[in-house]
Amino acid sequence: MTALFRVACSFAICLCAPFLAAVTVGAAPEVAAAENFYFRAGMVVDGSKSTRFTDVDCSSTSPAALYGCGAGIDGAPRSSLGDFGTNGGVDLGLGYVATSALRLEALVQYRPHFSFKGRANFNQTAGRQDVSADLSILTGMLATYVDLPAIGFPRIGPFSPFIGSGVGLSRVRIGETRMDFNRTTTVVPDGRRTRFTWMATLGFAVPLGERATLDLAWRYTDYGAVETDRGKGWVVWRDGSREPLELDLARTKAGLRRHGFTASLRYAF
Repeated sequence: MTALFRVACSFAICLCAPFLAAVTVGAAPEVAAAENFYFRAGMVVDGSKSTRFTDVDCSSTSPAALYGCGAGIDGAPRSSLGDFGTNGGVDLGLGYVATSALRLEALVQYRPHFSFKGRANFNQTAGRQDVSADLSILTGMLATYVDLPAIGFPRIGPFSPFIGSGVGLSRVRIGETRMDFNRTTTVVPDGRRTRFTWMATLGFAVPLGERATLDLAWRYTDYGAVETDRGKGWVVWRDGSREPLELDLARTKAGLRRHGFTASLRYAF
């Protein structure tokens, strides 16, 4: 975890360097004061593109790879193709206005519940191959925002454009994966991983008073990979004609990248 945090901090410096160079031109630092700090709270609603759950090692035999190597019934690599849907989360931030253009922020995002839904492509199975799993994510980031009018970009009426980027760590949890076939259900172990995460954002700030500001923004976030753990799985015959079959399964993974909109209220204090 320490190594990941050091990498995250290094990457943050690289991402923020162009912004820092821009805002230091014509934007003198302000003296730290109470109103230079702010608290931000809001919601994020976004979706994901299609992704595939595949084996971490398709040739593994002990434990057994879930999918195995080679092509599936649709000609693609053996996998489960689907997406994580459109859903929401809570966004909280504590920030510092370093200059008239530059804001620094520590933010936390929590997604208590969302789901993967897709279909597997096993060759030997005709008909139903539905795949589903529930997930949650807790993310912590360090972010930098540049308020563009302070470096010469025009306002659009009451809307003040800004850009930003951030890096951090996410704790990604996936529950047991269910794979429903015509007669059986295969249960794949759950998993928990801490992953490097980064985001980029573009938005508009709308002043609501002396201290309150409404932020409306588009955000792209890369959470890295979701992984199931090695562990005990089961094949269950739904009609009860056979006893459940225990499986020792290897890990699977899928990329998790999302984009969508955030709306939050920023309050200076």
